[in-house]
Amino acid sequence: MDPLISVDDLAARQGDPSLVLLDVRWRLDRPDGRPEYRAGHIPGAVFVDLEAELAAPPSPAAGRHPLPAPADLQAAARRWGIHGGDSVVVYDDLGGMSAARGWWLLADAGVDVRLLDGGLRAWRDAGLPLEAGERAPAPGDVVLTPGRLPVVDQGDLEPFAGVLLDARAAERYRGEVEPVDPRAGHIPGAVSAPTGENLGPDGRFLPPDALRRRFEALGVRAGEPVAAYCGSGVTASHEALALVLAGFTPALYPGSWSQWSNSEGAPVATGPAPR
Repeated sequence: MDPLISVDDLAARQGDPSLVLLDVRWRLDRPDGRPEYRAGHIPGAVFVDLEAELAAPPSPAAGRHPLPAPADLQAAARRWGIHGGDSVVVYDDLGGMSAARGWWLLADAGVDVRLLDGGLRAWRDAGLPLEAGERAPAPGDVVLTPGRLPVVDQGDLEPFAGVLLDARAAERYRGEVEPVDPRAGHIPGAVSAPTGENLGPDGRFLPPDALRRRFEALGVRAGEPVAAYCGSGVTASHEALALVLAGFTPALYPGSWSQWSNSEGAPVATGPAPR
């Protein structure tokens, strides 16, 4: 199943009662996207609070955005109005960087979910309308069954028997800056693969063949293990989606750098080279 949906295809499905549209606006520097959602969102969209609904409470041991407990995610999905058999579309205004977390969690739980390619920008550029205010749907009854997508934990990475991609900005990978976490640098052996390079100038994902060439140049090979991490497991989901588009089967490291850098004794590399 294609993990993306185009603006044209989404517009054609407006009004479909089996479609649930989720607005997952979140940024590292502005984590509460609700004001922007209220000011204008795709008609029918329900706001999703990434910090409260797509993550468990943070801790140094688990990281800034641990995966939510299955029961908590199911309760949230029902609040969003999702019923069994519904199709879900997630979007944001960040090139899919935050909405991809919703895509990964719902795909992992067996939901028919797609990410809007180009997000809110593409919707606006197409001249399509926005809706203001807040939508509170009737509760759904969806039953989630997580565990469909591969994950790795910290112990799997010491060392990792495959290609480990660091989805953060290159300067954070090199250890030149670290705005959030206690130590700067990267997991030894990881390869720098910033998520922004998955997108074209229009904010849409590159074509699958271009993504495949990108990842193959970084050492990813069909049939061999590949995993992605970022600062806290959010944009790593974007990297995972890009890898799926390229034809690979990626694992996600949910704890990511926020867990690793808080772990006493965990080695850290700096500079442009993996080690």
